[in-house]
Amino acid sequence: MGKAIMIQGCTSNAGKSYLCAALCRILSNEGVRVAPFKAQNMSNNAGVTPDGLEMGRAQLVQARAARVTPDVRMNPVLLKPEADTRSQVVLLGKANPELTALGWRERKPHLWPHVQSALHSLMAEYDVVVIEGAGSPAEVNLRSSDIVNMRVALEVRARVLLACDIDRGGAFAHLLGTWHCLSADERQLLGGFLLNRFRGDARLLSPAPEWLEQQTGVPTLGVIPMLDIPLPEEDGVVSREPSGSSEGFVAVARLPRISNLDEFAPLGELLRWVTSPAELEGARAVILPGSKSTAADLAWLRSSGLAAEVVRQAQRGMPVLGICGGLQMLGERLSDPHGVDGPPESSGLGLLHLDTEFAPAKTTRLTTFTDSETGLKLEGYEIHHGHTRVGGAVDELAPELLWRSGNVRGTYLHGLLENPAYLERFLGWAGLPLPESLDTLDARLDAIAERVKASLDWERVRALL
Repeated sequence: MGKAIMIQGCTSNAGKSYLCAALCRILSNEGVRVAPFKAQNMSNNAGVTPDGLEMGRAQLVQARAARVTPDVRMNPVLLKPEADTRSQVVLLGKANPELTALGWRERKPHLWPHVQSALHSLMAEYDVVVIEGAGSPAEVNLRSSDIVNMRVALEVRARVLLACDIDRGGAFAHLLGTWHCLSADERQLLGGFLLNRFRGDARLLSPAPEWLEQQTGVPTLGVIPMLDIPLPEEDGVVSREPSGSSEGFVAVARLPRISNLDEFAPLGELLRWVTSPAELEGARAVILPGSKSTAADLAWLRSSGLAAEVVRQAQRGMPVLGICGGLQMLGERLSDPHGVDGPPESSGLGLLHLDTEFAPAKTTRLTTFTDSETGLKLEGYEIHHGHTRVGGAVDELAPELLWRSGNVRGTYLHGLLENPAYLERFLGWAGLPLPESLDTLDARLDAIAERVKASLDWERVRALL
């Protein structure tokens, strides 16, 4: 059996996914056979494995960091929020309607055996499994139904590094308070504290780390600086202002249930998230992204005023691109006879003569095709319930995958703009230059691993294994 090391956090967004990716690449660089694992993700930012199964984007990135093939065992449970109180359950890569229908606490007994099986099978195949927690282990109201934090650590006796976001303030209180919320057997697994996203001179932290160790017996094993090296977000939208003039950017609608938002990272400094018509001023192109609840997000798009403004700009010749749910919104009609997404019938924006019908079965696959407009061979992935067909005059540039009517295009291909040649064409249609930085994900992972390793007491971290 392999060994396990786990990153848990004092809070959500403490940098767990980022640090796990760094550990995967550091260990891989040392010749260790390493795999990532997160028992349960809650995120609409998902991707597809080579065998056509769905898993969280964070573990796909971590698998890339570990230089291994993505496998749904690395994220056996994925919860995709559809509303404030409802999430679709994806179990081992496939949507599970029966589990989706159960309440939060009622699901846990059904999910835990799958988590156990996936974790133990990975540990049987790899030297080290780098495990990511979720939220915080200090959420005592969730202790009885925990399948992602200390229950996982105890299952395989994983040594735990507890991380906090020191940039938020109150870091030592967070760490000490979390330690106090753990049981005695859970505390025994704590191998060290990590102060993440630190700005300034680390020498000024003394004597706080020493005081914390006196209180808990747990050493601080790393002070990781705030790193401006982005990785795909697990969830949430990070707003980015374009550099220089406010003229000349690509506007991406920040939908309430946006999905797969990391695919717009190649836009770099040209990306701006928008939520109102006024924010489109100066835009050279508009993108409607994917959505976990297309009908609901289309209603929001209308109520915000963005829908009408996008239609006006499209009629004036501005390039408009819809991806997956955004493609469906650009069409004329959306029908949902099975109640998969929302109302039985709704009207789209009418910019593409397309009709979409939602189906119970979800399409998840890696996809490669040739765009007849540009002649480019494009690759990416599909995650969608809908099937779209031509309802009028529209150019089908790739069967059932890519359509165009004048300056308006729609596709089911996630990752379209991650094809450099297509990104260049798209920006050319908008009259924009390529972003200054087009560094690869592997280059960023290498840079992150180098900086994080230098910030850790690596010999003591390595000794935990």
